[in-house]
Amino acid sequence: MNDPAQTTHFGFKTVAEAEKASLVRGVFDSVAPSYDLMNDLMSLGIHRLWKNAFIDAVKPRPGEHLLDVAGGTGDIAFRFLKRGGEAVTVCDINAEMLKVGRERAIDKGHLQGLDWVVGDAEALPVPDASYDAYTIAFGLRNVTHIERALAEARRILKPGGRFFCLEFSHVVLPLFDKIYDTYSFSVLPWLGEKVAGDAQAYQYLAESIRRFPPQEELAGMMEEAGLERARFRNLSGGIAAIHWAWRL
Repeated sequence: MNDPAQTTHFGFKTVAEAEKASLVRGVFDSVAPSYDLMNDLMSLGIHRLWKNAFIDAVKPRPGEHLLDVAGGTGDIAFRFLKRGGEAVTVCDINAEMLKVGRERAIDKGHLQGLDWVVGDAEALPVPDASYDAYTIAFGLRNVTHIERALAEARRILKPGGRFFCLEFSHVVLPLFDKIYDTYSFSVLPWLGEKVAGDAQAYQYLAESIRRFPPQEELAGMMEEAGLERARFRNLSGGIAAIHWAWRL
């Protein structure tokens, strides 16, 4: 349980820990219908390459059951099944995002091997040691307690199971970080207003990226949570990064 007296960040704002999950839910309720279009526009389609690289890292195997957390619209789940994975449970705190994912699954003909579950990354509604792999793409920065979400990932993985995170991260190329800052805080909210009708949601996106732990720090947090041999790979100069580790 969150202590109402404790505070955390919601973008650059300080809020009560107990309020953050509902604030994040409100953001994604607002943008769910245009979420995939906005991903294409704000990344110029590069998010598709990042997700393909992510699935390359996961290397789905026949018979594997994946838990995809914060995967509401199905992007990772569909790729996992297409690449040979057996089954995916998509877990998202936001029912509106899951609704979009179910509709996309029907449109794409993905009628087998998918379950859709409303659940919190910090308290997953699944048994211990029940999945071969865990993925979370562009969702970890939205949880209230990253360390709890990582501990939950370890809990639900089978021994030998694999953890993967794809997330916006910290730019490592000199000078490019200044360009990226300008784009993030000027263009993204403008696009959000024009396309999704919600500039504040994309202001939050830019701010939440800046509050997310740097690559090395996140790898350390993974190790502290019992996810061993943590590694990471930067994408597009650190705009995004893939982190992975094992439950041994």
